[in-house]
Amino acid sequence: MQKISVLLFLAWVCFLFYAGISLFTSGFLLTRLELTNHSSCQEPPGPEPLPLGHRGEPGACWMASRFSRVVLVLIDALRFDFAQPQSSHMPGEPPVSLPFLGKLSSLQRILEIQPHRGRLYRSQVDPPTTTMQRLKALTTGSLPTFIDAGSNFASHAIVEDNLIKQLTSAGRRVVFMGDDTWKDLFPGAFSQAFFFPSFNVRDLHTVDNGILEHLYPTMDSREWDVLIAHFLGVDHCGHKHGPHHPEMAKKLSQMDHVIQGLVERLENDTLLVVAGDHGMTMNGDHGGDSELEVSAALFLYSPTALFPSVPPEEPEVVPQVSLVPTLALLLGLPIPFGNIGEVMTELFSGIKDSQPHTSAMAQASALHLNAQQVSRFLHTYSAATQDLQVKELQRLQSLFSKASADYQRFLQSPQGAEAALQAVIAELQQFLRGARAMCIESWAQFSLVRMAGGATLLAAACFFCLLASQWATSQGFPFHSHRVSVAWGLAGTIIYAGLLATAGLKLDPVVLGAVAAVGSLLPFLWKAWAGWGARRPLAALLPIPGPVLLLLLIRWAAFFSDSFVIAEARATPFLLGSLILLLVAQLHWEGQLLPPKLLAIPRLGPSTPAVPPRHNGMHALGLGVGLLLCTRLAGLFHRCPEETPACHSSPWLSPLASMVGGRAKNLWYGACVGALVALLASVRLWLRRYGNLKSPEPPVLFVRWGLPLMALGIAAYWALASGADEAPPRLRALVAGASVVLPRAVAGLAASGLMLLLWRPVTVLVKAGMGAPRTRTVLTPFLGPPTSQADLDFVAPQIYRHMQEVFRGQLERNNSQGPLTVAAYQLGSVYSAAMVTALTLLAFPLLLLHAERVSLVFLLLFLQSFLLLHLLAAGIPITTPGPFTVPWQAVSAWALMATQTFYSTGHQPVFPAIHWHAAFIGFPEGHGSSIWLPAFLVGANTFASHLLFAGCPLLLLWPFLCESHGPQKRRQTPRNEAETRVRPEEEEEEEPLMEMRLRNAPHHFSAALLQLGLKYLFVLGVQILACALAAFILRRHLMVWKVFAPKFIFEAVGFIVSSVGLLLGIALVMRVDGAVSSWFKQLVLAQQR
Repeated sequence: MQKISVLLFLAWVCFLFYAGISLFTSGFLLTRLELTNHSSCQEPPGPEPLPLGHRGEPGACWMASRFSRVVLVLIDALRFDFAQPQSSHMPGEPPVSLPFLGKLSSLQRILEIQPHRGRLYRSQVDPPTTTMQRLKALTTGSLPTFIDAGSNFASHAIVEDNLIKQLTSAGRRVVFMGDDTWKDLFPGAFSQAFFFPSFNVRDLHTVDNGILEHLYPTMDSREWDVLIAHFLGVDHCGHKHGPHHPEMAKKLSQMDHVIQGLVERLENDTLLVVAGDHGMTMNGDHGGDSELEVSAALFLYSPTALFPSVPPEEPEVVPQVSLVPTLALLLGLPIPFGNIGEVMTELFSGIKDSQPHTSAMAQASALHLNAQQVSRFLHTYSAATQDLQVKELQRLQSLFSKASADYQRFLQSPQGAEAALQAVIAELQQFLRGARAMCIESWAQFSLVRMAGGATLLAAACFFCLLASQWATSQGFPFHSHRVSVAWGLAGTIIYAGLLATAGLKLDPVVLGAVAAVGSLLPFLWKAWAGWGARRPLAALLPIPGPVLLLLLIRWAAFFSDSFVIAEARATPFLLGSLILLLVAQLHWEGQLLPPKLLAIPRLGPSTPAVPPRHNGMHALGLGVGLLLCTRLAGLFHRCPEETPACHSSPWLSPLASMVGGRAKNLWYGACVGALVALLASVRLWLRRYGNLKSPEPPVLFVRWGLPLMALGIAAYWALASGADEAPPRLRALVAGASVVLPRAVAGLAASGLMLLLWRPVTVLVKAGMGAPRTRTVLTPFLGPPTSQADLDFVAPQIYRHMQEVFRGQLERNNSQGPLTVAAYQLGSVYSAAMVTALTLLAFPLLLLHAERVSLVFLLLFLQSFLLLHLLAAGIPITTPGPFTVPWQAVSAWALMATQTFYSTGHQPVFPAIHWHAAFIGFPEGHGSSIWLPAFLVGANTFASHLLFAGCPLLLLWPFLCESHGPQKRRQTPRNEAETRVRPEEEEEEEPLMEMRLRNAPHHFSAALLQLGLKYLFVLGVQILACALAAFILRRHLMVWKVFAPKFIFEAVGFIVSSVGLLLGIALVMRVDGAVSSWFKQLVLAQQR
C-alpha cells in the first residue's frame, strides 16, 4: 500500500503544477469577445445619410456595386515572392535562379500589357499565420487572437458577421470548391460546394485536381455570383519538400495555367482576385510572424479598366483585412460589422455616380462609409467589454468626428479645393489605421492577477517539491498526509463555490482548481515546516550541490532572454557537456578514477560511507568520453530557427522522399535501416546479457519475435514512403494500401506488447530440478511486526539468494540427488528489464512518426542514455539497508538530455516547426470528423523525447543493476558433502542481489521512488516557472508572441506529458513489484507444502 501512496502523492503534486499552469494561461492567453451583430442594408453604418446616388439603384446597398460577380482564387501559402518574375541580375553578379521565381508569368504579362486592368499587392498578414485564422480574417476583416492558433486542428463555425453571410443574405449564389475547412467555418452557406480533405500535407494533387475537375465547367455554366476556389498544392508542397524543391516549380506552373484559363473566361462584370492566405518559411512551414510568413501575394484583375494609373515599381503593401471592406463595397454589400480593415481606395477611383464626382471624392465616400462602420463597431465593442484603451478610444472618436464633419461640409459644397478633400481622406485613413493599431494592442491585454497567481502557485509547488524531496527519505515522512491536504482543498473549493453561487457570480473551473490546489498545499507546507523544516538549518532545505545549482540557475536565467531561447538548441548540449564533465570530476574527487588519495574531498551530494571503486578509471573515463561524443553527434541533427538566417538546418531531418538523387536516397535508406537494426540488436543483447530473454513468458516471446516484426514493418514502410511517387501506376494501389496497413500494424504490435508486459511483467527463467539436501536453513526468522506483507518483503531476497545458489549448484554438478527445488535465473534485473522493454516498445511507433533519418537520432538517444546511466551508477554507492537516493546531478542530466533530444529530432518551440505530416502516418486519407486522433499523433511526434525520458526510474534501478559488474571471487565447487559442511559460512562469496536489494528495504524503496519523482518534477517545474515569469515580466516585449509565448506553451505541454510519463513509469515499477510479490507468495506456499 505504501507504493500506491507514493503514486497518489506524486499525482497530487502534479495537480498543483497543472492548476498553476492553467491559472497563468487563463490570464496570459486571452481571447477577445466575438460580437454577433450584423450589418444590413436597412441600417446605415452611421447617423449621416448615405451619399447621393447610393440608394434606390439595383444592387445598391451602402454603395452602388461596381461588379456583379467575383472569382476568388485562394492559393494556400502563396508567398509574395512566388508571384515575382525572375529578376535580372546586375553585371558581374551571378544570376539568381530559384525554382519558385518567374513561374506565375501570366501575372507579369498582364501587368506589362494591361497595366490599368491588373495590380499586384504585397498582402501583409496578421499572425498567427495558420489557415483557419487567415480564412477568418479574409471573411470577417477581424483579427484572431494568439490562442486561436490552437483552433487550426478544430475549425468551428464563424459566428461573427462575414462576407459569406452578407452574400447569402443578399441572395447571391456562392459556389465553393477546395479545402474542406470552409465546410466547418460556413456550414450550409454555399449553393453548391465541392469539398476535399485538406489536412494530408503529403498529398499535393488530390485537392487541386478535384478543383480543376469542376472549376471551368462551373464557370461556364454562369450559375453563380461568387466562385471560390481554394487550392492547397503549393502549401502541401512547402510542407513536404520546401519552397526550393523542383516540385514547387511544377505546382506554381500549374497555378499559372489556372489563372490564364480564368482570365480567358472572365466577362466585363467579373472581378478576379488571386490571393495567398499566408506565406511560408525557408523550410516550407508557417504559423509564426516572420517576414516570409506574413508576406502573401494579392492580385486583382478585371477585363475592363480598373485602375486610373500604371502599377508602381514596388508593389504597394496592404493589410490582408483590407480586402474585406473593399470586396463588400465593390459588390454593393454592407461591410461586415466587426471589420477593422481599410478599403483599398485605388479601386474606387473610377466609380460613376449621378452627381459628378472626382476620383478623390469617390475615394472619400468609400473611406467615410468604412470609417462609420469601424466607429460603430468600436462603440458597440467598448460597451460590451473593457478591453479597449479608454484614452486612445476617445482620441480616435474625436478624430473621426472631425473627419466626418469635414466630409459632410464638403458634400454640401463640393466645389471646394482639392487640397481640403485630400485632407479629409488623410484624416479618415488616420482614423482607420489608428483603430486597427489600437485593436491589435488592446487584444493583447493580460489579466495580471491571474498571471501573478499562477506564477505564485508554480513557485510554491517547486518549493514544496524541494522541501518534500529532502523529507521523503526520513523515517517520519507522512506518505498518507496528502489525503488530509486534498480534503482541505476540497473543503475550500466547496466554500468558495458556495460563496460565488450566493453572490450570483459565474463559476470559473480554472479558479476553482487553483483554490483547491492552494487549499491543499498550505496545510501541508505548514505541517512540514512546523514538524521538520523549522528544526533544520536553511542549508539543509537547499540540498542541490553548488555546481549543479549554478547550471540550473544559468538555464533558468536563459529563459528571460529571447536570444538564448532562440539559441537553446545550441546551449543545451553545452550545459549537458558541462554536467558530464562535472560528473567525471566528481568521480575523480571521490577516488573512483584514480587510487584513493590521502586527502579525501567530500562528494557533491549527501554524505555517504566510503566505498571501493565500482569501475576502473579507464572504464569511467571511456563512459564520459563516449557520452560527450554522442552529445556532439546528436547536435549535428538540428533545425535552425527562422530568426537565424545565417544558420543552415541539417539536411538529414528531411524525409527521404524529398531527395532527388536515387543513389543517395538508397544509401541513406540503408543507413536508416542499419540504425533501426542496431537499435533492436542492442536492446536484445542487453536483455540477453542479464538473462531476460530465456524465459517462456509472453512478454519475452514478444521481445524475441514481435520486435523484429515491428522493425521489419517500419523498414518496409520507409521503403514505400520514400518511393511512393516513383511507383508504377499498376502498383500504386498496392503501395497506398500498404502505407495504411504497415503503420497501423506496428502500432498494434506495440500496444499488444505493452499489454502483455503489464499482464506478465516478471521476465525471469524458472526451472524445477533435484537440488541438494536441505542442510541449511532457507529462511531466516523475521523479528519485525507480524504482518504478512512485511514477512514477504523480508524473506523474498533470501529466497532469491537460495535459488541462485541452487541453480549454480545444478550447473556445476553433473550428478545430484535431493528434493525438488525451484530456481530463478537473473531475477535481479526484473525492474529495469520491464522498463527497458516498455521504452523500446514505445520508441518504435514514435520513430515511425518521424522522418526516416531520425532513426540515427533514436539510436544515439538510447546509446547516450545507457552511457549516462552507467556513468551515474559508477558514482552512486549502494548502501544496505538504505536509504537509497538519486543525486541531483543525475536528475538534471536526465532532464537536459530530454531537451536535447527534442531539438535533435527536428523540433523547435514554435508553431511553424510542428511536424503536421505525423497526423497522416497510417491515415493518408485523413481522419474524417475526428480531431483527437490527428492531434494525438502530432503531439506524440512533438513530445516524443518527453515520453521516452519518462523512464527516469532507471536512475534509481541502474546502480543496483551494475552491482554484478563488481569484482567477484571465483567460487570453488566443493568436492564432497563433508567439505560443504566444514567450509565456514563467511568464506563463501555471496551472489549479488542487484535489484532485489530494493525489496530488502521496502520503506526505503518507496521513499526513493518518491524522492526521485519529486526531484524530476522540481527540475521540470523550475523550467515552466521560468517561462511563466519571463512571459509575465516581458509581456510587452517585442518578441513576446514570437518567442516567449510559444516557449511557455511548449514547456507547459511538455511538463504535462513528462509528468504523466513519470507517473506511468513509476506505476510500471509498482506493477512489477506487485507481480514479484505474488510470485514469491506462491514460492512460500510451495516451500510450506
